[in-house]
Amino acid sequence: MSYQVTARKWRPMIFEDVVGQSHVTTTLRNAIATNRVAHAYIFSGARGCGKTTTARILAKALNCSSLTNQNPCNSCEMCASITAGRSLDVIEIDGASNRGIEEIRNLRESVRFTPSQAAFKVYIIDEVHMLTKEAFNALLKTLEEPPAHVIFIFATTEVHKVPATILSRCQRFDFRRIAVNEISDRLRHIASEENVAIEEEGLLLISKKGDGSLRDAQSIFDQVRSACGNTISTADVLTTLNVLDQEIFFRVTSLISERDAKGGILLVDEIVKSGHDLREFASGLIEHLRNLLVARSTGITHLLEVSDHYRQRYDSEAQKFPESDILRLIKLATDVDNALRWSPQPRYKLETALVQMISLEGSAKIDELLLELDHLKKKLSGSAGNDSPKPKPPLQRSESQPAATATPRVSEHRNPFEVKVVGSVNAGPLRSLSAAVSSPGARLESTPSQPTGMYEPRHANAVSISQPGIEQQSTLTQLKPITLESAYSSWRDWISEVSHTKVSVGSILGSTQIVGVSNGALRIGCPDDFHISSLKRNREFLANAFLKVTGCAVRIEPILSDVKPQIAPHPPDVISENSEVEEHPVVAALKRELGAEPVE
Repeated sequence: MSYQVTARKWRPMIFEDVVGQSHVTTTLRNAIATNRVAHAYIFSGARGCGKTTTARILAKALNCSSLTNQNPCNSCEMCASITAGRSLDVIEIDGASNRGIEEIRNLRESVRFTPSQAAFKVYIIDEVHMLTKEAFNALLKTLEEPPAHVIFIFATTEVHKVPATILSRCQRFDFRRIAVNEISDRLRHIASEENVAIEEEGLLLISKKGDGSLRDAQSIFDQVRSACGNTISTADVLTTLNVLDQEIFFRVTSLISERDAKGGILLVDEIVKSGHDLREFASGLIEHLRNLLVARSTGITHLLEVSDHYRQRYDSEAQKFPESDILRLIKLATDVDNALRWSPQPRYKLETALVQMISLEGSAKIDELLLELDHLKKKLSGSAGNDSPKPKPPLQRSESQPAATATPRVSEHRNPFEVKVVGSVNAGPLRSLSAAVSSPGARLESTPSQPTGMYEPRHANAVSISQPGIEQQSTLTQLKPITLESAYSSWRDWISEVSHTKVSVGSILGSTQIVGVSNGALRIGCPDDFHISSLKRNREFLANAFLKVTGCAVRIEPILSDVKPQIAPHPPDVISENSEVEEHPVVAALKRELGAEPVE
């Protein structure tokens, strides 16, 4: 069969023909020119980017009898035999099918023999990462000190799987993915030589479909040519490859600007019925929005991998959206692209995302919002100054008028300590609430104008009492602040009260100690984080127990302390009292005569 696919027919024959890898070909040509060719190379990169092709060109250049500018002549006997694959001195090995230690042992035996015709015996091992660990180990010594007439060239798409001991013995060249414009230029040249007429937009679609691989793009070119002949339109490429038209994505942005949710749902239905992959649509939408962002932010349309016609459209379309809105749309499109991978209902996910994009409110700049708020504030303050009602005169009553009584209402707050009043409070002399409770550690005391009432402790920070018909607040009795002395003296009673209800909490509290009192807060020193977390979980319960024992409201603050805990620490005055008891004559006699010891 005489027909050859484009990838084989148009395989590069010299270094200059290798597309997009000038950093590799220039280095190799310089090495040949200066006679600094290494004994081992490793070429890594994506599929179809020219690794094996470059290895063959290098093998021909090393053995060519008439080099031209460090390129093989491709006309001598050695070049012709290497190109045809019949040379005995250039051996290509598939690493995937010859991956065992036996194959490498055979290779080690063969490298000892000198070339039959060529100057160098070249071993090209493709997909070298597929070799076994034992095969790599068997190759190490030979690779480190090969015979002078042997050169190894390894090619791999997964260089991270090659052992570091192999990589350290080779010169490594990383082949990059080929850009769309470079693939497009190469395909245009091939089409011109093959007398194929193809539209520019169709050429770009094929190049983008190649995804950085020239070989893949050439295979797609052959497929389209088989379907359409020597005259290829953009519509033919879209139909043959089942690729979404770029117009679909411009329709999406038009629906967003027009806020047409119905059109978005119908668009998804159209995509599904046409048999296109929804993830392909999501990826294309992200690229479309990215193009809008680039056009909007930079105004440099040559960065877009599209035809000149679409560059102009992107330039005009980008002006409809501010950058912030485009960024939000890209975020939504990226989220739905990730969600479509695992969603059992991808259509519903895509429909929801499109409706979200269409319904998205436009963003506003901060300075514009501040100006608008300032304008509203001035407008409201002006209307309030004109329409505000006159203040009512203060409430007055004679001294003989009986004081009004009412049942107070206590407002609850989520602050440290609150007192809930049960009963009635005489209106009497009233003053502000801020004077009534001035600190979190206050204690209630009765005032002459108030009847004796019952109160219940609650966890809050302030008390608010409202009375019907009276616009002032009642004065509550103040709580006296907690002192270190009272805390020490009540330590054992507090532990007993806690243990009576929660034994475990009482045990944990007993292994801590008081380290200080500050602003109504009782600081408890704990030996480790477990004690701290336990006391924090029971903070309200401990505070209520302390209030019950001492009548003082405190906030419990457990802290980490490296001081050894003591059960029942004593303040100085208590210690002095115990000293006086121990020095009493009777106690001294009991200790002396009977060996007694005082107990608490």
